[in-house]
Formats: sequence, C-alpha cells, structure tokens
Amino acid sequence: MSPPLPIIENKTIQNGAPSPRLKLLLDSLHANRSQNHLENDPLSRSRSFIGTEDQEIAALIASSFAYGNVKSILGSLDGIFQKMGPSPRRYVEQFDPEEGVRRFAGFRHRFNDHRDLCALLLAIRMMIREAGSIQAFFCRGHNAAAPDITDTLTSFSARVLGLEYGPLFGEQGIPHDSYFPFLFPSPASGSACKRLCMFLRWVVRPDDGIDLGLWDSISPSQLVIPVDLHIRRIARSLALTKRNQADWKMAREITAGLRELDQDDPVKYDFSLCHLGISEGCDGKSREPCGDCAVAPVCNGPDRRTK
Repeated sequence: MSPPLPIIENKTIQNGAPSPRLKLLLDSLHANRSQNHLENDPLSRSRSFIGTEDQEIAALIASSFAYGNVKSILGSLDGIFQKMGPSPRRYVEQFDPEEGVRRFAGFRHRFNDHRDLCALLLAIRMMIREAGSIQAFFCRGHNAAAPDITDTLTSFSARVLGLEYGPLFGEQGIPHDSYFPFLFPSPASGSACKRLCMFLRWVVRPDDGIDLGLWDSISPSQLVIPVDLHIRRIARSLALTKRNQADWKMAREITAGLRELDQDDPVKYDFSLCHLGISEGCDGKSREPCGDCAVAPVCNGPDRRTK
C-alpha cells in the first residue's frame, strides 16, 4: 500500500477559473492516457468495425447500453453484435421487427429487454431511411451557432421518440411500461444524458486512437461532458463543480470549467478522467490508487480535504 499522501489545499481554481496547474496536469493525463483502457471501454466495440457507416451505428448501440458495470456492458454488446453479423449497417437496413424479436429473445441488460433493443434497431433503420445516416438525422435540429448541443440533443431525443414504432409495439406505439425511452433522455427534463453525450464525444471528436472522428457537422467545442458517477466525483474533487446532483446543469458546469482549459475541445479530458475510476481504481475513499495518479497534487477528494 502506498504511504499516506499529505493533505493539501486545493489550488485548482484561482480567481474563479481553473488554474494553469490544473491545465498542465490534465493535458499530461490526456496525452499519456493508456490505450489499454480502451479495451475496458464500450467504445472498443465500435472500433472493432471498419468503415464510418458501421462504426456510427455500432457507436449508438454501444453507448445506449453503457450503464452498469463494465463487464456486464461488454458482455451485452458482444452478444448483440455477434447476432447482428459483420456489418451493423447492413443488418439495420434490412431489419425486420418480427425477426428481431425472435433473434434477440432473452436479451436483457439490467432493465432493458429484447424489445427495447429491437426498438433501438428500428429507430436507427428509420433514421437512415429518412436522412441517410444518424448524423444527418441528428443534425436536422442542430444550430452551429449555439454555444453547446443542449437544444440539438433535446430535438434529437424528441424526434427519435416520435418515430413510428407500430411495426414493433402495435398500434398503441411505445408502451407506458417500456424502458426504451430511457435510451433517449433529454436535457429538457434535466437529465445529464450521459450516454448520448458519450456517443457524441465518440463520433464528433477527431480520430485520436480513442474517439472515432466520424462526424463533421458538429464542432467539438459544442460537446458537453458525459457525467457518470466517476466524472461527478472526480470533477467535484477538482473543484470543477460545486453541484451535488449529476444532472444537465452539472454537466454544463463541468464543461464550462474544462472549456477554460481548452475552448476548442473541452471534452477531450473525459476519457482519461473517467478511467481514473473505471480502470485505475479511484473510488474517492481509498488512498491506495493515489500514489501514481496524475491529478493527485490538486485533488481534494473526500479523504484529502483540509480538516
């Protein structure tokens, strides 16, 4: 076990803005992030396909079920993609809801079942038929002059949930007890929209060996950080937010702080920060992972606060 670290005063915020020291440490963390972490991330399942069309569809599916523990997520995704075959685009273009219900019978990822998965596949099929790609469908509601993707994401989720799901669910449309709408939350409801923000990071940020760089219609500067339990805890420890609830307001507040460090690409720090928790053992309680942690000099985690 590493020796106890000295308790330090948080110097991440100076005069209301993130300090140069925090930028130096986060830039270093971003530059030296481990490629090994990619194998412990659902993004790896999108990278296993070749070609923009297949990767785009795989990315939306992979991000949609990226909740719960990593082992369960990767197991669910492997099962889905194995049954879809070598080309997600080809499978979705030919997707038949009745055949899909039979093919994916028994699928369950926590509270999403095979019908929710088939609704997602049907939604992607309809997006492609209407607009040619997920990107084109998404960008029908996009304002390139907006400061971030709040309104675009609100529009996207509303339009997806407004598609015609009768071929799967019957004339009544999406049943009230279906968890399919959980896959398309909205900033309008206050949701942090973690999985959709993660999908956007994957497809919008340039291909850097981690993110995919598939879309060219949205600026990386407009992205909002995906807030999960890891990002919530670490961002609070780095004084990037004072909020307690992991909601859209927190996501925008953290992003605003990161934008002070890189106004063109604030969300580039997300992968390396979240994997401090996912892959490197940071739980905000034990000091054991802190010895080699790149942000330890400025972290004010629960066991390092000045008494």
